This record gives sequence, structure tokens and C-alpha cells, in this order.
Amino acid sequence: MKLIGLDVGTKRIGVARADSSTRIALPVGTLAVDGKEYEVLKKLADKLNTKYFVIGLPRNNSGKETAQSEVAKKFGKQLENSVPGIKIRFQDESLTSVEAEQRLMKKVNKTGKMYQKGEVDAEAATIILQDFLETLPSTHAAAASRPVVELKKPRRSSKNKKLGLKIAIGIAAGAIALGALLLIWYSSNLRPVYDSKLCKTSSADDQCKPVDFTVKTGEPVVDIANNLESAGVIKSSLAFQIYAKLNGSQDKTPKPGDYQLSRASSVEEIFKQLVEGSKSANVFQLTILPGETIKDIKNKLKNLGYSEEEINTAFAKNYDHKVLEGKKDTSAWGAEPLEGYIFGDTYEFYIGESVENIILTTLDNLWAAVEGNNIISKLGAHDLSLYDGITLASIVQKEAHTLDQPYVAEVFYNRLKNGIPLGSDVTLTYALNLVDPDRKTYAYNADALTLDHPYNTRNAVYTGLTPGPISNPGISALLAVAEPKEPEGFDENRRVFYFLTGDDGKMYYSDTEEGHNQNIANHCQELCNVKL
Repeated sequence: MKLIGLDVGTKRIGVARADSSTRIALPVGTLAVDGKEYEVLKKLADKLNTKYFVIGLPRNNSGKETAQSEVAKKFGKQLENSVPGIKIRFQDESLTSVEAEQRLMKKVNKTGKMYQKGEVDAEAATIILQDFLETLPSTHAAAASRPVVELKKPRRSSKNKKLGLKIAIGIAAGAIALGALLLIWYSSNLRPVYDSKLCKTSSADDQCKPVDFTVKTGEPVVDIANNLESAGVIKSSLAFQIYAKLNGSQDKTPKPGDYQLSRASSVEEIFKQLVEGSKSANVFQLTILPGETIKDIKNKLKNLGYSEEEINTAFAKNYDHKVLEGKKDTSAWGAEPLEGYIFGDTYEFYIGESVENIILTTLDNLWAAVEGNNIISKLGAHDLSLYDGITLASIVQKEAHTLDQPYVAEVFYNRLKNGIPLGSDVTLTYALNLVDPDRKTYAYNADALTLDHPYNTRNAVYTGLTPGPISNPGISALLAVAEPKEPEGFDENRRVFYFLTGDDGKMYYSDTEEGHNQNIANHCQELCNVKL
């Protein structure tokens, strides 16, 4: 049977499809949450000739449902009302968007072409649907493709035949149920032992450190699996052996050598590392996402085993790099000196690589993006230096998704030209994180708005850019600032000065404060009251 997978968000819905006979989920695309999504999904279901939908149900690290879970449930209920006769299944999911971005970043590294935000949603839907397919018993897939055979009705049925039929049905049902349970057990035990997101707590340090592991020459898979389980790197020795049997070959067996393995890796990732041998035994990956701060990146390095002293020393160092020319000193306000310059990408380093060399690699990557896209020249056309451009891009990165970034950049340009404060909530949040991260003094938004700080562009005193970047922008935000665009309906005769993200996930623009306030009243009763 055919299935449709959905990753439901407040702005977009990622869509994937699959056939249970092949058990391979494929991305379809994304839908905007604009009220027409139910009609589009009905047409897609008709086109694929299916009534089966699988919707991701978000859960936190403790396995509990979140506010987004209610959004997914509400959407499922509305979908049932809009598409008669459909069958909906909810698939528990956590951090699928992060996994989706990591998958797409690998493609970026190979092709050099940056992905769009919508691709993340579609990839997340694919992961959700694939996880659901893995919980289906194998007999289910076979039954879906098996031709229907008509049985002639017997003229008479004895009690013994009826009893035999009941027993046969019971045995078959039991076998199917047992198969499903075994498949669920197998799938669960292939997952990582530890969730890397939990590594942010100090109590989890031991769980997050790399584990030294040795594969001896000629060591059988059963011994390797048992040792992996004893070391706490995998959940089940038996599950690892089954995976190795199904995916190994004469040329794909664990190679002897010394490794450093992570409890946050899946069985698939660990098996691949062992099969590739010394090529990857001494290599680790570091993924930096656009919009992350230096504080986020320091936590990632700490989770990889670097000491806090080594990390802080490296980030405090003065680097002689051409991309840093014109960078200003923001230490007076407590900001990180390299904020904005650690370019988002997935990097590979040899274990033992110094933090200084990791930083230099990210600076090289940023410079390649700047130079390759003629960013400096394009910023110059707007009277901005590279430093100012990175600063503005860091704000745009936090304020908007990829498609809206050029329009938001235009709003900020218009405000800068007219001496109007940027009025950006994300800059105020950054300022609060610098001076009052626990919100002990500025516990309420009304109090926060009074903060006298140059990073607080909600304060009418500060009419220009912030002293420096507030995050590490991606290439889409840099290009948006280099090539801003007027939103539809605005031009040189009607400049746009306001924007907001509505509760429906859409961006709303206005040229007047009155229009902006009306947009708030019409579209932003929840998001506009979120705690800063």
C-alpha cells in the first residue's frame, strides 16, 4: 500500500511518500500552511490512490509530548474532517529537523549547492515516514503486493473445519504480532545509546566523551558486538550482529585498529566506521548550523571532549585572517570576539585537532563564501563594510527563514536610511543573554524593553546596527543582505518599514505603524507575546 508522511509545522508542512512493498520513503516537497493545505493533500492522496497518512508526533528528550505535539494532533483531526475515509497514524519523533539538516549539509558538501528551508521539512517528513515503515512487519509489505485470490465458497462447513480455521487465523495473527514486536525491538536497538542534545548538561559529560575501542586482528563479529555492548556504545550485541549479517560482506567487515566511538552514533554509523577502518577511525565530524552562537559552538566542542580552558583560550586568541579585517572589538559589552565568523557547515577533522585549527578552517570557509559570491562588492553598493554586512546578516538570520530573508533585509535597510531603530526582538534577546541570562532582573518583557544596552535595538536611543553580530549567519542571510528585495506591493514610492511573523507562520509587512499594529491584531496574538 502507498503512504504519505507529514512533518507538520506552523509555517510549512514537509511531505514524503512511500510504498510499503519497497519500504523506501522519498521526499515530495513542502506545503505552505495557508488554509489550502488540506485540499492539496486530498488531491495528492487521490493521485497516489491512498488513504494512509503518517504524521510526526514530536516528543522531547524525556519522551513527553510538547506544544508542537498538540499542533500535529489538531492538524490530523482537521485532515480527517477534510479527507473522508482516510486513516492517520502518528509516529513518535524527536530532533528530525536536526537530522534532516545534517543529511542535507552532506549533500551541500558534495554539490556545493545550498539547500532551502523547505527541503529540511521534506527531508524530516521522509525520516518520519521511514521510521514508521521500519516498524511494519515484513509480512505486511508482502501482503500489500500479493495478488488477491478468490476462494470458492464450500458447500458445507463442519465444526472441525471451523475450529481449524480459527486456530490457523490465531496462529497467523500471533505470528504477525510477534514479527511486528521483533521488528520494533530491532529498530529501537539500532538507534544511538545516548541523545547528543542531552550533552549540554554537566551531569552528562561522561556519556558524551568519545569511547576508546579496539578491534583485534581476526576478531569475530560476535566478540566485537559483545565488547561494544559492554563498553556502552550500542544497546544490543544481538541487534549489532543481525545488522552486520544483513549489511556485511567479505569486503565489508570490521577492520582491526584503534577507534574512538560515540554513544550518540547509531549502529549503522558505528558499523560503517569500523568497516572503513583507519580511514575514519581517527576522524570526527562537527556540524555548525546557521544561526548558532559561539556559546552553542563551544558546547559542541566540549561535548567532543575538548577542555573548557582549551576552548576559551582558542576563541579569545587574535587571528590574522583576511575575513577578519575591519572587525570591531565588542568585548566591552561581553560579546564573543568571533561571533558571526564561525561559518555554518559540516566539517571533518582528525581526532586531536587543535581548536585553533578548527576555528581557522571555519574562517577559511566563510572567506570562500564571501569571495565566491562577491559579497564585499555587493555590500559596498549599500554603503556597508563586510563587518557591518555580517552584523546585519546575523540579525536577518535569526529573524526570518530563507525565503523571507531578502524582504526582512530591505526593512532593516529602510530603517537605517531613515534613522529609525531596527526594533528587532532577537537583538534584545541577545542583549539579555549577555547581561541577564537567567532573567532574574528582566523577568518580564515590559522590563526587558527598558534595557539600556547597544545590542537592544528595541531601545529608541540606538538607531544603527548592533556593535557586532548576534549569531553566525549562513550564506542565504549574507546573500539577502547583499541583495535585498522589496516585498510584493512595495516599491520606491511605498517603502516597507515593519514586519512580523504571524501565528500562522507567514510574514506580514507594512509601511506604517498603524498598519503594523493592525497586522499584530489580525495575525499575532501568540507569537508576539512570547517571552524574550
